[in-house]
Amino acid sequence: MTKSFQSIKGTKDLLPPETTRWRTVESVTHDFMGRWGYKEIRTPVFEQTELFARSVGEESDIVSKQMYTFSDQSKNSLTLKPELTAPVMRAYIQHDLARTGALTKLYYIDSLFRQERPQAGRLRQFHQYGVEAIGSPYPEQDAEVIALAYKLLQKLGVDNLTLYLSSIGSKECRDRYCQLLVDYLAPYHDKLSQTSQKRLKTNPLRILDTKDPEEQDILQKAPHLLDHLENDDRIHYESVKRHLTDLNIPFIQAHSLVRGLDYYSRTTFEITHPRLGAQNALCGGGRYDRLIEELGGKPTPAVGFAAGIERILMAMEKIEVIAEDTPTGVYIVAACDAARPIIVELAVDLRDAGITADFDTIRRSLKSQMREANRLNCAYAVFIGEDELRKNCVQVKNLTTTGKQVEVKTNNLVNYLQNPD
Repeated sequence: MTKSFQSIKGTKDLLPPETTRWRTVESVTHDFMGRWGYKEIRTPVFEQTELFARSVGEESDIVSKQMYTFSDQSKNSLTLKPELTAPVMRAYIQHDLARTGALTKLYYIDSLFRQERPQAGRLRQFHQYGVEAIGSPYPEQDAEVIALAYKLLQKLGVDNLTLYLSSIGSKECRDRYCQLLVDYLAPYHDKLSQTSQKRLKTNPLRILDTKDPEEQDILQKAPHLLDHLENDDRIHYESVKRHLTDLNIPFIQAHSLVRGLDYYSRTTFEITHPRLGAQNALCGGGRYDRLIEELGGKPTPAVGFAAGIERILMAMEKIEVIAEDTPTGVYIVAACDAARPIIVELAVDLRDAGITADFDTIRRSLKSQMREANRLNCAYAVFIGEDELRKNCVQVKNLTTTGKQVEVKTNNLVNYLQNPD
């Protein structure tokens, strides 16, 4: 018996009509980004492994546990993209995009890959849109990026958003705070999980992101990073908050918001939706002023975010903002065998005129053709039978509202469908 293949665990086939919903999100995103002055960038599906090890951090969960890494025939270590900021920064450096202007504003819609436990809204192949604003160190750029993230979700119809905002300061500020955190947690060492015990030595800040209830209790009285910001970091953070207030974008200060990637500095933020359960983050991002330099470029400030499309679609369904597909297009029905050659030509003529058209190619009955028209959610059915062939006309039936059927000359069909009664 021939083996039946299945999609790989953690991946998902996107089938109609779900693909229509995806196209809606993508179309709105493309239009929205353009109006905000961002240009699309597309990077290869895999990169050198070292790019992610250096940017994300070798001790991060992404690099140490989740990446899909392989060697090609030349023994090069390559990795399917687990995140998109590092590839965009690599492209920015490689193609010297700085020469095109002092400020570079890019966006992407792409697939990513992480080998983690599949669950609702989190797959091993997943999709994100996001932006990178490169060149400005100032808080107004942070505010614009956050506003874009927030307002695009609103544009997609996702309501009841919560924006969490914080700052992790400069590297020097963060290093000093990490020592305070280590000193605080040292007496609790044996109560920490093995993961947190390891992070205590390699990346203490990541412990603040723990989901362990006992560790969360321990952290209740831990020193807050926001209380230990340097003066310049504090001024920057207060300016970001002031801009968001002026834009009427509500936010909550989150002391433990550290983000999962090592390249962040100063501003961090996350936008959540309450009806998605434990995995409620729709979008997250922040500032990373040292990343381009760490990847071999000139010191260049940058800020950005990424949003999970799967989770956004889940939120859209939860709040019932995705309606059924609006009936569109025309289904041409052959009411006799003699009409079948005609409908092929007629369908092409309609498509050339910009009208969505389809027809039957497996010679089904009239009843079956009508079922197909309804299944495809067509707005009109165009009938051609023996009488219509003799009179050089067609019967056009409205399948959406009126059910009205009218006779239209064949050579006037395009005009009628573009301007129906």
